[in-house]
Amino acid sequence: MTIRTAVTQAKRVVVKVGSSSLTLPDGHLDVERISRLAGELSRLHISGARVVLVTSGAIAAALAPLGLRRRPRDLETQQAAAAVGMGLLIRHYADAFAEHGVRVAQLLLTVEDVLRPRTYRNALNTISRLFRLDVIPIINENDTVATHEIRFGDNDRLAALVAHLVRADALFLFSDVDGLYTAHPDTPGAEKLDVVDDIAELNVDTSRVGSRVGTGGMQTKLQAADIATQAGVSVVLGHADDLAPALAGEAVGTYFPARKKRRPRRLLWLAFAAEPRGWLHVDDGARRALLDQKASLLAAGVREVRGTFAEGEPVEIIGPDGEPLGRGFVGYSSNELLAEAGHSSAEPGHRNQRPVVHRDALILTD
Repeated sequence: MTIRTAVTQAKRVVVKVGSSSLTLPDGHLDVERISRLAGELSRLHISGARVVLVTSGAIAAALAPLGLRRRPRDLETQQAAAAVGMGLLIRHYADAFAEHGVRVAQLLLTVEDVLRPRTYRNALNTISRLFRLDVIPIINENDTVATHEIRFGDNDRLAALVAHLVRADALFLFSDVDGLYTAHPDTPGAEKLDVVDDIAELNVDTSRVGSRVGTGGMQTKLQAADIATQAGVSVVLGHADDLAPALAGEAVGTYFPARKKRRPRRLLWLAFAAEPRGWLHVDDGARRALLDQKASLLAAGVREVRGTFAEGEPVEIIGPDGEPLGRGFVGYSSNELLAEAGHSSAEPGHRNQRPVVHRDALILTD
């Protein structure tokens, strides 16, 4: 039997469980599933691994208590349901882990918490301290305050970003599907893929969405696997019923080996989590400098500034043909940049210019 050594040797592990794996067909929480999950993760924790659980299910946990038949579609009801369900969900987790002598802590995050250097550093410091206190962090997206514009959108991507944040060795994405198929599993002739070495070369149909209570489909899980493997994290995508063998390194689900080179934390957030606050249209000279010379973006090459943003916020860089060139953390506020755009540092009154986007705070579009 093949054993995935990258999994069995992992010292830091992030496990994500979807809503469909935590609820019964009638929408109630599956307390037995939560108990089994707590038991397996407790054993992993007690063995010496650092474990982070990223959980969906807050909104699903509130469906039955609030008399809702399905996941609400409007944002206000989603937020209200999450406010009710978060307490119910973490109570069940705390009780289940306590049976094994393990303490847990709840962390609620939005994209803003890991976008800005100060706040994502705070999140990392909190998780690191919890590790030292021998506590398992349980993380969920803070649906009570997130909006459609700033939220992660699904906990698969959140889990991948958290895996990068904590420098995890392995990420497990558990749902109600036992792996990645060439088409939807219900499609005749669909085949399960055991190993995916290069996500960019995949030719699979992921157009059909997820379950009644979840928000993600296979496409979001592939995006999460892409984020994680770029961060040097191996990924296992599998069914929640295969939790134990997957954690033991057995060849269940679909395995995505980590890429050898990790991207810096901040640039990964920029590529996959950040919502641009502004758009900088640049000329052909700036485009060549960015792409060919690997240079910083200077004010002289900026032809148009759109949006309202503060210094340090993410912006999209647009080429003269209207195509995106990349993203970066901007070195000016929008008002400051409007005064500098199109001017060289050699011109009187503009000699104190700094890079609009420094090369080290820039990621180019693939």
